Amino acid sequence: MFILKLLLSWKSANIGFTSECNRKLFYDSKFLSLTNHRFTEIKNNQFIFMNFLSHYYFDRTKENPYEVFGMVLPDLLKNADKTWNVHPEKHSILVSSPRQNNIITGWKRHLEVDRIFHNSEFFKYHQHQIKLSIREVISSSPVKPFFLGHIGLELLLDSLLISEKLISIEKFYIKLASIEEEEIRLFLQLNLITDQDKFFRFFNNFVAEKYLYNYADESKIAYALKRICMRLWTNPFTPEQEVAITQCLVDYKKELREDFIIIFDQIDAQIN
Repeated sequence: MFILKLLLSWKSANIGFTSECNRKLFYDSKFLSLTNHRFTEIKNNQFIFMNFLSHYYFDRTKENPYEVFGMVLPDLLKNADKTWNVHPEKHSILVSSPRQNNIITGWKRHLEVDRIFHNSEFFKYHQHQIKLSIREVISSSPVKPFFLGHIGLELLLDSLLISEKLISIEKFYIKLASIEEEEIRLFLQLNLITDQDKFFRFFNNFVAEKYLYNYADESKIAYALKRICMRLWTNPFTPEQEVAITQCLVDYKKELREDFIIIFDQIDAQIN
């Protein structure tokens, strides 16, 4: 969840998912974003669905925006270009800039959150339960239930953080908007990313459109799952299956509400 990557290898048909690509799944179609209390089209039509908010939860009280930026930067980079594969944590000793060190501190925390979450009994149990709840309704679909269980859990956790008012999405965006461009460009330069404008096209739009507000709505989570699957399968679900998947997610969110905070508390105790 947090962004919670697909650290577990998953393979189906001719498609493989590894800890390297995790769930960095792109699609090039339209997605709706809640902006100024209405839905508008995302301009660049290229997003991955991941749990930015579950990562942000652990840094929600931090005043340093560069650590917050670093906490979600691995997923921001993969959104901008899924082929970028950088490891700033491996050469952080060479960085002398305080703000660059703040970014790398956040980056390392991101990796640690992912490691703890994907090895937790909470993750193993709930992704399996979601898989079981969805399995029957997609029995004729080419999509694997495990795939939906994994991604569905991570997005539901983000949704619960919003509905239970445990984070402020607005404060998250304010912190990201306060990052100075030259610091981002320096990070990209240090990590040999030459097409910096490509990152800024995504990042600036991400901050402006605020599409994470959509995670409060379970139907938008189901839509996100559908669009991800359409990147891999031409016709992943029938209209009837889409309705059934949405209901499964709505029902499971109610069950998850009772104990979802446990995993956040467990991770928080280990990293803070």
